[in-house]
Amino acid sequence: MRVLAENKKAHFNFEILEKFEAGISLLGQEVKSLKAWGTNLAGTYVVIKGEEAFWVGANIPPWQPKNIGGSYNPQRDRKLLLKKSEIKYLIGKSKQKGLTLVPLRLYTKNGKIKLEFGLGKIRKKVEKKELIKKREIEREIQRALREY
Repeated sequence: MRVLAENKKAHFNFEILEKFEAGISLLGQEVKSLKAWGTNLAGTYVVIKGEEAFWVGANIPPWQPKNIGGSYNPQRDRKLLLKKSEIKYLIGKSKQKGLTLVPLRLYTKNGKIKLEFGLGKIRKKVEKKELIKKREIEREIQRALREY
């Protein structure tokens, strides 16, 4: 398993309740481009439209910019490959107030590109400050233990 991209801020901005793994419907040049350069997951999200899930907002540059056709759109919505039961479960959960589907990381698994996304609840500013305080206290405790 090789990680191609990771959304580092997702765990800070969201409280991840559940994680899911999905394949992505990509073009051949998009696969090459992702394996070579990766992409940025910040600002992307997962949306359920009807009975299908889509990865929205991802910018995947063309593999060879001079050789692309005129119809290539680097920011198109990409279909996620999930089971129907998973999609129905996600439809019910995403309708709940405050829950969103956040991409966490993009990686290869057995030669295929997978997207791990989580069902997350948005953290408020106060909760973020408390999280930072807890981390600082834990660091101070660890430093004190190392000194003795």
